[in-house]
Amino acid sequence: MYKIAIIGQGYVGLPLALEFSKHFPVYGFDINANRVNELNEGEDHTLEADLDLLEEVLDAARTTDFSRGYKATASLEDIKEANVFIVTVPTPIDRFNSPDLRPLISASEMLGKVLKKGDTVIYESTVYPGCTEEECIPVLEKNSGLQFNKDFFAGYSPERIVPGDKVNTLTTIVKVTSGSTPEIAEMVDQLYKKIVTAGTHKAPSIKVAEASKAIENAQRDVNISFVNELALIFDRVGIDTNDVLEAAGTKFNFLKYKPGLVGGHCISVDPYYLAHKATQLGYHPQVILSGRRVNDMMAQFIAGKVVKLMIHKGQSIKGAKALILGVTFKENCPDVRNTKVVEIYAELKQFGLEVDLWDPWASQAEVKHEYGIDIISNIPEDKTYDVILLAVAHNEFLSLDFNKIKNENTVIFDAKAILNRDIVDSRL
Repeated sequence: MYKIAIIGQGYVGLPLALEFSKHFPVYGFDINANRVNELNEGEDHTLEADLDLLEEVLDAARTTDFSRGYKATASLEDIKEANVFIVTVPTPIDRFNSPDLRPLISASEMLGKVLKKGDTVIYESTVYPGCTEEECIPVLEKNSGLQFNKDFFAGYSPERIVPGDKVNTLTTIVKVTSGSTPEIAEMVDQLYKKIVTAGTHKAPSIKVAEASKAIENAQRDVNISFVNELALIFDRVGIDTNDVLEAAGTKFNFLKYKPGLVGGHCISVDPYYLAHKATQLGYHPQVILSGRRVNDMMAQFIAGKVVKLMIHKGQSIKGAKALILGVTFKENCPDVRNTKVVEIYAELKQFGLEVDLWDPWASQAEVKHEYGIDIISNIPEDKTYDVILLAVAHNEFLSLDFNKIKNENTVIFDAKAILNRDIVDSRL
C-alpha cells in the first residue's frame, strides 16, 4: 500500500494530491503554514481545486482512519510515514536567465532527512535533461545516508497542468512517466495510471522524460516568437497582424498562433533550462535563444507603441494617466507568476506616465509582494484615462464600458486583439 507525500501544494501539487487521495492516503506538504490551514479548511485561493472534491477527500481522511484521503501539513514529522514522495516545487530562473535550482535542492535536502529504505522519490518539476540524476539524487544520498537504486529509487513525471484550463486537466492529458530502474519505471507508470484517464507514456529513461517537458514549452515559445516577430514587421508595414494571420490561417496546415506577451512559470522559463544544458555541453543554441529574445522584448515594444500613438494624437506624455487592464500571465486565471505585464507598467512609468493597474482576477497582496506594485481594486467612477491598454484577455474586459473611462483623445491599445476594432487605435 502506497502512502504518498506531495511536496508543494500550488497549481501543480494540489490537483495531483486530490486525485491520488481518492485511492491512497496523501499528505499535501507545504512550507507555507497559511496555505496548509487554508486547504485543511476546504479553501483554495488558486482556484485550481475542485472544492467539492477537496471536502470529500478531507472527510475521507477523517472517516477511514486515513486509509485514503487528504491531509495538508507543514510538518516534516508527518510525512515520515510516506513511502512515495512527489516533488512539485517551482524551478524558476535567476536575473541572468540561468536555472535557479534552490527550491528543488532545498526540497531534496528536506526529503533526505525522512527517506527510508524502499522509498521512491518522483520529481515533477520542470528541469533540463540530467538534472534529477546529476543534481537531486546526490543531495538525497548525502542527507539520507542511503544508496541510490539500492536503498531508494527515483522517478520523473513532468507536470502538464495548464493553469486556468478546466477542459484539459490533470486527468485528461497523457502523462509521461519514467523511473531509475525498469521495475521502478513500471511502478511509477502504474501509479499514475490510477488517476490519469487519458493514459500514460512510459519513457525509456528519466533524461528522456525531462527533455520531453523542456521541448514542449520551448516549441511553443519559438512558435509564438515567430508571430511576435511578424507583429514587429507588420507594424512597420502598416498592416494589422491579426488580419494577416486570419488570411494565412485559411490553409489547413497553417499553425494558428497569435502574438502576445509570453510569461508564466513555464513557457518563458523552460527554454532557458534547455539552453543552459546545451551550453554546458558546448553547443550554443540559436533558434531557442533567438525566440526568447523576441518574446522578451514585446513588453518594451508595446509600451513604445503606446507612447508613439499618444504623440500622434498630440498628447503630453509626462503626467498622462494610463490604465492597464490585467496583470496575470494569462486570461481568466489568478496566476501572476513571471507575468510580463509588469514590464509594460515599468516602461510606461519610465516615460513619465501615471499608471493604474486593474485586474479582477489577481490578488492585490500577491502582486504587491511579488512586484512591489499597488493595483487598484476597482476603476474609479470619476476618473478618465489618456491611455487604456488591454494586456490580458479576461472575460470581464469584454463588457467594460470604455466611454465612461476615456476622454476625447484617449489611446486604446489592444494587446490581445479581443476588443471591437472600432474603439481601438491599434492592436498587437
